[in-house]
Amino acid sequence: MHLPQTMTLIEITEPGGPDVLQPREVPLPAPGPGEVLIRVHAAGVNRPDVLQRSGHYPMKPGMNPNPGLEVAGEVVALGTGVSQFALGDRVCALTNGGGYAQYCAVPAGQTLPIPGDLSWIQAAAIPETFFTVWANLFSIGGARKGQRVLIHGGTSGIGTTALMLCQELGIEAFATAGNADKCAVIRQLGAEPINYQEQDFAQVIAEKTAGQGVNVILDIMGGSYLNSNVAALALEGRLVMLGFLGGARAKDIDLMAIMGKRAVVTGSLLRPRPGAEKAAIAEHLLQHVWPALAAGRCRPMIDKVYPYTEAALAHGRMEGGEHIGKIVLQVA
Repeated sequence: MHLPQTMTLIEITEPGGPDVLQPREVPLPAPGPGEVLIRVHAAGVNRPDVLQRSGHYPMKPGMNPNPGLEVAGEVVALGTGVSQFALGDRVCALTNGGGYAQYCAVPAGQTLPIPGDLSWIQAAAIPETFFTVWANLFSIGGARKGQRVLIHGGTSGIGTTALMLCQELGIEAFATAGNADKCAVIRQLGAEPINYQEQDFAQVIAEKTAGQGVNVILDIMGGSYLNSNVAALALEGRLVMLGFLGGARAKDIDLMAIMGKRAVVTGSLLRPRPGAEKAAIAEHLLQHVWPALAAGRCRPMIDKVYPYTEAALAHGRMEGGEHIGKIVLQVA
């Protein structure tokens, strides 16, 4: 397969606003041992990309400094030791960075076949949110059929993914959003919407569950929601934090409430996890979620598509908070 010597990627020229995302021509990457090289057709945009661009995402030594955590495309080269993929395979992948590019080298363990007849755009919207939701709501949070969950940011990429999987797996879900249109989308996804602009979500949960609360909360807000989240939890409930849009530090924490409910307060970051852990998540998704996707269920909601050279506009839309579902960059 003939490959070019160079490619174009989008780099973060310096920490700052969306305008710091600029195209640059670089040598074509070569897949290392255990990696596949993907010709990228589409790349998903995620909140960690925005945090990284603005200088607020902790970057450990060795991390790829270029944005882009999920891609869809075709395999064009194989690193040594890769036997589960062949040249030309249609795949989507959770990258370790660098997805806003024409080509991206990704560990084979974080790469999955595109399920069913999904388009490049749809497939690119899957990996980051599905890996994140499975690892946090189901693995760490332990959500299962017959339980209740609360999803904050119900119309985000993470939120819509979580609600679709809850509906698929028989889990009763509540979700917060900030306006009537977003609440309508949450209801369409089979969940009970809570307009946080008009309602106290902990009070609504108490009323709707006869005071029993929810078993798991998936939270993107952090500090500002901590006490209310604990109040909404059931006995031995789990609060799993994914973000800190409401602050990375909490004040006046009600420790008695945590102790009284025997609550578990935890959280995680996906990107720093070892490759073996990400590969294990991929295997769970292949077993438990891919059949639903292939059958036409749980398919990602696409908000808007931009050319990858207009990544700055995509970041601006995400920061504006009006999107519903996933924002995707079209590469080829």
